[in-house]
Amino acid sequence: MESLMSEQPPIFYKNPSVALVLSFFWTGLGQIYNGQILKGVIFIVIYALSWSLMLIAVGFITTPILWIWGMVDASNSAKKINQKLAAAGQ
Repeated sequence: MESLMSEQPPIFYKNPSVALVLSFFWTGLGQIYNGQILKGVIFIVIYALSWSLMLIAVGFITTPILWIWGMVDASNSAKKINQKLAAAGQ
């Protein structure tokens, strides 16, 4: 006899390593992978502005900081999203 219980859709966890690698290649892609579209677009825009600031030397400070921050944020955000998904799935 078939069970009357409805099946729950699968939970899709985010891979923090994938988010980090995507942000390594282009700041903001890891956030977009995590489903944080607006945050990812903001990272991309700010990163592009930082690149343009290299013309006046400020970008040589801001660009690496944004690049590293984007990678760390993407990985940490994926971990937080996974914790929320795991808590909601229990």
